[in-house]
Amino acid sequence: MPVPVPRQRAVSAAETTHGPDLTLLVISDDAAGTFTVPELSSEGGTRVRVRTARNLTEADRLLTDHVDCVLLDLDLAPPTGPRADSRPDGATQARDELATLQHVLRIAPRHAVLALTAEDDAERAAEAVRVGAQDYLFRGELDGRLLSRAIRYAVERKRADIAQHQLTESRLRAQENARLERGLLPTPLLEGSDLGFAARYRPGRSRALLGGDFYDTVRTPDGTVHAMIGDVCGHGPDEAALGVELRIAWRALTLAGLCGDQLLATLQEVLEHERQSEEIFATLCTVDIAPDGRHAGLCLAGHPAPLIARSGRAAHLLPYQDGGPALGLLPRARWPRRQVQLGGSWSLVMYTDGLIEGRVSAEGSQRLGQDGMVAMVNGQLERGLGGEELLDAAVTRVRELNGGELTDDVAVLLLERDEARIRRRGRSASRSRPGGPDPSPGGQRPPL
Repeated sequence: MPVPVPRQRAVSAAETTHGPDLTLLVISDDAAGTFTVPELSSEGGTRVRVRTARNLTEADRLLTDHVDCVLLDLDLAPPTGPRADSRPDGATQARDELATLQHVLRIAPRHAVLALTAEDDAERAAEAVRVGAQDYLFRGELDGRLLSRAIRYAVERKRADIAQHQLTESRLRAQENARLERGLLPTPLLEGSDLGFAARYRPGRSRALLGGDFYDTVRTPDGTVHAMIGDVCGHGPDEAALGVELRIAWRALTLAGLCGDQLLATLQEVLEHERQSEEIFATLCTVDIAPDGRHAGLCLAGHPAPLIARSGRAAHLLPYQDGGPALGLLPRARWPRRQVQLGGSWSLVMYTDGLIEGRVSAEGSQRLGQDGMVAMVNGQLERGLGGEELLDAAVTRVRELNGGELTDDVAVLLLERDEARIRRRGRSASRSRPGGPDPSPGGQRPPL
């Protein structure tokens, strides 16, 4: 289900490519008039406009996105009242030497800041840089040429700091998405099974890397293969993390022997305890394939029915009339488990609604829907495609019909059984076992 594009904040001048002009906001309450801004040079064609604020209240009003740099007099009276900074240990002081700077850094987190102080206050100037200022200047040494260069340097350094911060955030998001992906899209536990497995996942264009679709497949000791695919509604990492919790819970409950209505009822309890809002729900489809591979139990919790293709027959949807509601919608809901016949050779396709909600043309509004998906898959089967090739072709075709990337995530899972291949494998294993039938014409049967 789609996750919305985050709201875009206004981009400050400090983050944009500067034109020929820069704007400097000077914050100083020099009542004696001992400090004046020197005439600024225009080296390289860059002119600097100057605004002046006599206190932090004026600075807050003048500090717009058009300001590129702030020149702060560290001797300015510190902030007072409820907006004043407090020391981490809770102690109060008559005056914190850097309280004014900390206040400005808080209200102007994306602007370059220069600290202005006296020549004999080098220690406080250095501390200002450690706190967050881009540079410091001494009053007695200030001239137009030096200030112009300091402004340009501070703006460029702040821009580099912002770019580095964004890069770090991007890497952290990528790492978090990788952790979520390992949880949402696991390696199937199918050792010892004769069934083939393939899966595909594509995030919608409204996400950077990963959405809330999830799936899993495990084989229990009795030889039953259990498959599941689901989709958490809602938006953001909390819902994606909820999908991970539901998948892990499903695997644990399945390996513990639960299935059908009992399993889904327990999953609903997990969802109700873990979700951030009562409006969040999840759709789910579970299939339990018997050890002989010829029949299965199907449960639907508000999820689209799987598609089955049998050798020599057109693909069609499995029965879906007896499905139950999505998890989290109704208390004490029931999810009937329906028995379905699979046959000897078959391919079973489980999918999330992102596969069927794409448009059938870039210009129109008509959705592909389940009928369109069935027709599309039948076309791929007529071309002789199966397994990995079938999934790749189906996802590619859905994107082509939509005219580009789909809005919603797409997760598709394929399980298939080839009876002829299983028989060939069985005969080969029988011949290779010690004490097995002698393949030579003159071989004798071992005694019973």
